[in-house]
Amino acid sequence: MKELIRRLMAKPGIATELIVASVFISVLALASPIFVMQVLNRYVSQGVDSTLVTLTIGVLVAIALELAFRQARMHLAQRVSADSDGEMSAQGYKILTSSKLASLERVAPDSRREIINGTSNVEQAYNASNICAVLDVPFALFFVFVLYLLEPVIALVVLAFLVIVFLGGLWGAASTAKKNTDLTSASGASSALIGTAVREAETVRAFNAGTFLRSTWDEHSSLVHGLKRLVGMRQGLVQSLTQSANAVLSVVVIVVAGLLVVEGKLDVGSMIGINILSARALQPVSRFSQLGTTFTKANQSLAMFEEFSRMPLEKDSGSTLTDYAGGLEFRDLAFTYHGSNDPLFESLDLKLESGNVLVVTGNNGMGKTTFAKLLLGLLEPTRGQILADGLDIQQAASGWWRKQIIYLPQEPSLLNATIAENLMINCPEADEEALKQAVNAAGLRRFVDESENGLETPVVDNGWRLSEGIRRRMALARGLISGGNLVLFDEPIESFDAEGIATVHAILSDMAQQGKTIIVMSHDPKIVKGQHTVLDINTKPIPKITVIPGAAQARAPSGAETQAVESNT
Repeated sequence: MKELIRRLMAKPGIATELIVASVFISVLALASPIFVMQVLNRYVSQGVDSTLVTLTIGVLVAIALELAFRQARMHLAQRVSADSDGEMSAQGYKILTSSKLASLERVAPDSRREIINGTSNVEQAYNASNICAVLDVPFALFFVFVLYLLEPVIALVVLAFLVIVFLGGLWGAASTAKKNTDLTSASGASSALIGTAVREAETVRAFNAGTFLRSTWDEHSSLVHGLKRLVGMRQGLVQSLTQSANAVLSVVVIVVAGLLVVEGKLDVGSMIGINILSARALQPVSRFSQLGTTFTKANQSLAMFEEFSRMPLEKDSGSTLTDYAGGLEFRDLAFTYHGSNDPLFESLDLKLESGNVLVVTGNNGMGKTTFAKLLLGLLEPTRGQILADGLDIQQAASGWWRKQIIYLPQEPSLLNATIAENLMINCPEADEEALKQAVNAAGLRRFVDESENGLETPVVDNGWRLSEGIRRRMALARGLISGGNLVLFDEPIESFDAEGIATVHAILSDMAQQGKTIIVMSHDPKIVKGQHTVLDINTKPIPKITVIPGAAQARAPSGAETQAVESNT
């Protein structure tokens, strides 16, 4: 209920109107039992037709007004949650796309999906209908008060049933809370299995993994269905008990009222009217008790979302340079993965002047891609600084900094958008000529021309349906459009054919002639010919820096290990 109160307090004007509408609805609801009482006590005994007509018109007007107030209240209730639901959805997606990568990766992908999808539980729980149902609960006491004015004994009986039904609803919600948590976890595992079957269809068939996946699916499916049955049975029990409570209440009220009629303390009309009032008093509490599980699931989803929303976000603002020339300096740089005791590397000191070439080499898993992520500002160093022309990139505006880099990742993926939108995603302001040059330089022209709608052809499944060569060419073109002065290529010739490798070398040669700073991650230290510096991160914990003769622009600070080797030119 905290969330509902928060939403109501956020819009006090609408909340006040909702309460006023609920008051009028409750008052107008008295028209039906009063009508019954008056017809039985006045019209039946006196037989005056005008009395019946007057009573009928009055009750119909009251019913019409009650309907109008209910519809008005429903529209108001929709406005209570509209902004909150939209803000929650937007905030969740912002966290997915803007949170710091190191923090985000500590949450499993399927857990992230469940957290975001869980917002629908919150939206469902606090929809207009349920808000109105909650607002009606306090007014059950209003009907009990009216019953008390008519007959105190029956009012006490009804009040006792209200308490029993209300407590029964709380018990039902509490008893299913743990089951719903387990169900959410099991559903996440099932979602992961579906994702594997969809994304890795070729692998599943090529390696006969279907039997294993089906066996695992059967286990999870059995667990999910079992939990759903338990939750459903508990909900059904609460619903059945609530319906039985309504029936028993009617019996008890009629019995007590009948005794009072025989004793002459109550007339027949009042007895029927009291029975109607009793049912109206129990109705909102009965409905609320059946919403217990819905609110429990919403609270669980909300708690998960609130914890997720505490994740630190990347900075929207920061320092920038008017003209970044491409210089880089690493000062006492160190990085250790979260939860690990051994640093990936440490005490790295190296300065690259604008136009220098650096090859970061090492075996698979030694940290080349991590080094690239540090340069992009996707990860934060455990210690030390990365300076871009003197500016610490941790203080730089992340959007600006990443536009300074021509980046080719080792395993590129794309967006579900058109080819043009994918290529221009980092530089939407790029003109048609820049786009054309990038396409041609990356050797993508033939693919674009053969595509059904050219650059407007949509990319689906994040590009995984494309061949790896085409996907890498698109990623290469995407990087080239930025036109930055820092080139960052992670295993650039991997998965390329001879033509693709030639394209990469031609681009690197052209970038070198333009005076851009080039950093290449590769397990092959000979990937770059000519003057350059090699950073070998196989050497732990302090990487070995090797300066190739002629690379005078790149220098290691005093004390760093260097070794001159013959140039490959």
